[in-house]
Amino acid sequence: MCGIVGVIAERNSVPILMEGLRRLEYRGYDSAGIAVVESGRVARLRTVGKVKILQDALDAAPIAGHVGIAHTRWATHGVPTVNNAHPHISRDGVAIVHNGIIENHEVLRADLKGLGYTFTSETDTEVIAHRIHHHLASSADLFEAVRKTVADLRGAYALAVISESDPECVVVARQGCPVVIGLGVDENFVASDVAALLPVTRRFMFLEEGDVAEIRRTSIKILDAAGARRARPIRESELPADAVERGQYRHFMLKEIHEQPRAIAQTLEERVAGGKLLDAAFGPGAEQVFKKVKAVHIAACGTSFHAGLVASYFIEQICRIPARVEIASEYRYRDPVITPDTLFVTISQSGETADTLAALRNAKQAQYLSTLTICNVAESSMVRESGLVLLTRAGPEIGVASTKALTTQLTALAMLTIALAKNGSAAVQERDLVSQLLQLPGLVEKTLQLDAVIQELAKVFADKHHALFLGRGPLHAIAMEGALKLKEISYIHAEAYAAAELKHGPLALVDEDMPVVAVAPNNELLEKLKSNLQEVRARGGQLFVFADPQARMHSEEGVTVIEMPVAASALQAPIIFAIPLQLLAYHVAVLKGTDVDQPRNLAKSVTVE
Repeated sequence: MCGIVGVIAERNSVPILMEGLRRLEYRGYDSAGIAVVESGRVARLRTVGKVKILQDALDAAPIAGHVGIAHTRWATHGVPTVNNAHPHISRDGVAIVHNGIIENHEVLRADLKGLGYTFTSETDTEVIAHRIHHHLASSADLFEAVRKTVADLRGAYALAVISESDPECVVVARQGCPVVIGLGVDENFVASDVAALLPVTRRFMFLEEGDVAEIRRTSIKILDAAGARRARPIRESELPADAVERGQYRHFMLKEIHEQPRAIAQTLEERVAGGKLLDAAFGPGAEQVFKKVKAVHIAACGTSFHAGLVASYFIEQICRIPARVEIASEYRYRDPVITPDTLFVTISQSGETADTLAALRNAKQAQYLSTLTICNVAESSMVRESGLVLLTRAGPEIGVASTKALTTQLTALAMLTIALAKNGSAAVQERDLVSQLLQLPGLVEKTLQLDAVIQELAKVFADKHHALFLGRGPLHAIAMEGALKLKEISYIHAEAYAAAELKHGPLALVDEDMPVVAVAPNNELLEKLKSNLQEVRARGGQLFVFADPQARMHSEEGVTVIEMPVAASALQAPIIFAIPLQLLAYHVAVLKGTDVDQPRNLAKSVTVE
């Protein structure tokens, strides 16, 4: 969601801050702003809309300074307006940017009003700026004032603060939201994401929960939640500086769809060899844990939840152990019954998804055998806090609508299935399953050849207002993912159903104006699915079926069959059939002229509840 950038340098910070904001645009936002210390005073500029609008405002009224902070905001408290945009400023030039939500902001606001502070926004963030100023009255040290302030806060936050009282430093703090410090030569940087800082540094330090840091040009001081001095490890990023560039593609989403063969191959690299899954793939001690697993409990959100649903079929069919999947935001407020020797699995692209991170933390206090996170970001909170980890190696995913995150998660979950099966009591044909995984990059490459066919098909959907998606077995979850993709980037209302559920109500929606999309792998449910599709056709519905080449399905009046270029096994089918549904959503959105990479009301990394 919101993005933070901070700079303390000898050079003008504004170009660095603005480039950082541009690189964080993928996170989703509705306003942007910047504040710098200019000739000893804080100068601020804020605009509603895209970063380009802020840049135009800067061109018209330039500001400059070697210390500054900048922000892209995704509205939580208060609608998108200039007054609600960050940075927020209190008296005497205390300026702050903030990611997250302060749950006790109303109590703090009432207290600060009683102390004579005037509020100009509806945000929860402004209370932090005033609270810091209030604490500066009793402590002239900005670092200590921020430490006292965060002790007053309840909720999640990543903060970056500058002040006229100490114009040569940036103070940052984190609780529940990521903060990274970029290390330069006689200059240092701050961001909510490594990608923002790749043009200026490759060396990074990641703050832990409860840390507060004072950052100067040549020094960094970090205190943990208990007030102890800490030295956080320095890590070198392997991401190229152009990792967040579109290259030849019109949109990031299309680029990321076409990156899937490579992303899957990278996820498998060094983890399978000689027809076997390597025991070290999940980290030290994983093999011993997997031998004890008698059940699996998965928590995730959105696209990752769909991946978890597919995995539950894999695990139960191949490993013969029970697997339960829950939406993380619901799990965190339940009191689940945990059977002995249950492995708790979280899935997240960013590793900072607030609900999934909270679920992981709850699970660590419960009676689970161990925790495992499947994630795309090595430095994320979930990766650091989970007992076992499998990184998906998808590379940066900029488009809000996840594509390569899904297919690499499914690949990772297939590896988990093999690991559980071979280390458990169930018999498994490990060599055959590993071979199927190794075929995936080539199969996905061939499936991407449907692009031109689907681009033409998209014209049928461009003027529709509703659509249904159907699947059976694990492909029901892929139908759910297809519906999610269509609605989140084209704004067409779409729903997914297990195909046999149509007759229990949804058939009432079917008419000639309701396109129905089905995914039809050649499996034991194919004939059942065909019968379900006849129910749609009998009601005048227009069917669009992505069919396995061995499914013996053909186009006829009212039925358009798009034959897949490859035959997929049960392990491969969810990944292979996800590809055309991604392409369909993309091309429909392009025809409708929506903002494909940054759809309205949505954010990439959802770090609030």
